[in-house]
Amino acid sequence: MPLYDYRCQDCGHTFESRHGMSEPVLTVCPVCPGRVTRLISKNVMVSFKGSGFYSTDSQSSPAVPSPASSSATSGDTAST
Repeated sequence: MPLYDYRCQDCGHTFESRHGMSEPVLTVCPVCPGRVTRLISKNVMVSFKGSGFYSTDSQSSPAVPSPASSSATSGDTAST
């Protein structure tokens, strides 16, 4: 859930609120009955859940060439 910053237009109180993107924005200050505006925040919280975010997560086994494939490629380059 995103974290939003708000500031009261009347008393200047600044606070944070965590709520879903589909929920309505806050309009009333929790300190006074003034109106609040949502601020553009530089705090971006990203949470990656699950596998597949690191290069080692998607590999099932190490990529080691087999001796048969390495000798076949070296034989091909030697004949040309």
